[in-house]
Amino acid sequence: IIHGGPFANIAHGCNSIIATKTALSLADFAVTEAGFGADLGAEKFYDIKCRQAGLKPNMTVVVATIRALKYHGGQDLKKIDEENIESLKKGFENLRIHLENLKKFSKNIVVAINKFDQDTNKELETLKNLVENLSLKAFECDVYHKGSEGCLEICNYIIEKSKDENDFKVLYDEKLPIEEKIEIIAKEIYRASGVKYSKKALNEIKRINNLNSDKLPICIAKTQYSLSDDPTNLNPDSEYEITINDIRLNQGAGFIVALTQNILTMPGLPKRPAAYDIDIDDDGNIMGLF
Repeated sequence: IIHGGPFANIAHGCNSIIATKTALSLADFAVTEAGFGADLGAEKFYDIKCRQAGLKPNMTVVVATIRALKYHGGQDLKKIDEENIESLKKGFENLRIHLENLKKFSKNIVVAINKFDQDTNKELETLKNLVENLSLKAFECDVYHKGSEGCLEICNYIIEKSKDENDFKVLYDEKLPIEEKIEIIAKEIYRASGVKYSKKALNEIKRINNLNSDKLPICIAKTQYSLSDDPTNLNPDSEYEITINDIRLNQGAGFIVALTQNILTMPGLPKRPAAYDIDIDDDGNIMGLF
């Protein structure tokens, strides 16, 4: 049973505890999509959901594309389909950090290469070798053309590897002070040198402390385009600080949200929903879906 969970840039980015425990009681394998990058979705899935539910995942699958890595390596989007081994190698630094981060939580990790038609054999082999240099495995996945047969190799690997001890652990103690928990995430996952707070954020931290509601995990709202809180800084290669502009207590959900820079907490949905243009004519034909 597979559960999707988007918007880990602004929320915890995964399905409910009830849904996962139900799936575990009904199927041999329950798969949770932790939305957006591993710096957001995976970290929040582990540190928030798994912590609160007492879940210990057997396996972590990181989905990567040649195109995204070349983009992180400086390849122009207009030329993203052109073979460029140097851009791929440079952009791999981003994936390397994600994989190193995930090793802080568990040891059973595999990379799924979401294959595109434009990916060359040289690029695919280069990426596999770069991953294997980190003592991990990477598999080509071509489900777009081949359906389930396009990912049988990685599925068989996951089935066998998930039998191994995973040594799962969370990143921080939720009983630590709010600022210390945020700093751990910023330094260990985003690779920042430190954290800056607005006056508003500091006042809200003080209010939460006074309510004795500070012993909760942290959910950082941050851009999904970069490890940093700057969407244009694709591969942070110099010291930078994460900026926390606001803090919000989600007491019912059981976590504290730290908002970086000017992040919007509503998804980018259109002002006019597509549902307004969907109708059924007199002959029963559905209109407005295409």
